[in-house]
Amino acid sequence: MPGRLPARGYTGNRFFIWIRTGPPVPEQFSLIIIPAIDIRGGRCVRLLQGDFQRETVYGADPVEVALRWARKGAERIHIVDLDGSRDGHPVNDAVIRQILSAVSVPIELGGGIREVGTVEYYLDMGVGWVILGTAALKNRDFVGEACRRFPGRIILGIDAKDGKLAIEGWTEATGADALEVARRYEGIGLAAIVYTDISRDGMETGVNVPATERLARSVAIPVIASGGVAGIGDIERLLGVAAPGILGVITGKALYTGALDLEEAIRIAKAGVPR
Repeated sequence: MPGRLPARGYTGNRFFIWIRTGPPVPEQFSLIIIPAIDIRGGRCVRLLQGDFQRETVYGADPVEVALRWARKGAERIHIVDLDGSRDGHPVNDAVIRQILSAVSVPIELGGGIREVGTVEYYLDMGVGWVILGTAALKNRDFVGEACRRFPGRIILGIDAKDGKLAIEGWTEATGADALEVARRYEGIGLAAIVYTDISRDGMETGVNVPATERLARSVAIPVIASGGVAGIGDIERLLGVAAPGILGVITGKALYTGALDLEEAIRIAKAGVPR
């Protein structure tokens, strides 16, 4: 698979798709439904509120899971190397390589990416976007360098609980305000921000739409909502938000339990609603 997959960008209030053969092409607005595959010990799992002690295994083979979402029409897949997020370096990269070989769906990847060399390693492997979390909070210069070297390919991961940032695979709380952190990264060329409400992640209690909307209104960077999707109602609520900067929503447990049908969610998101 080529190392340079299509990437999304944002200019003003218009989204674009970068394609291999030409300049940005305007894309009709719709919410991207992004199925999540969290990998721990080579298996597809879900954690409750980011707690490594509360794990449910949903598939022994993440490649088969990726193929399932691809067959159902996924336009992007969100992958997290959970072991990497805690250890600070790639752990499940062999499995990720297998997924990239098996599906043509663009992949966004987080977990253990804390050096420019690791960013380059994954992008050359075929990953569409890399997500920087802990590294972003600890070293803004690193994020800036990554954005300069790989424009349109870097996503900032903001994982928050009660509005405060958590790092090191959600195992370390900080006193940093999530909105203030996001504002510090404006203007350096981020492709998007993934905003995860840890208190809702894996709980199927509903997306924190107000917090997601506040973030989208506070920064000129596209925002991807994450954490708590309970069903199709969350998709409809996000579509109804007036803020134009919400690019997509990541959903994991709701897909695995059957509470959300991916094909139905994609169909509704593509239809959209007036904003």
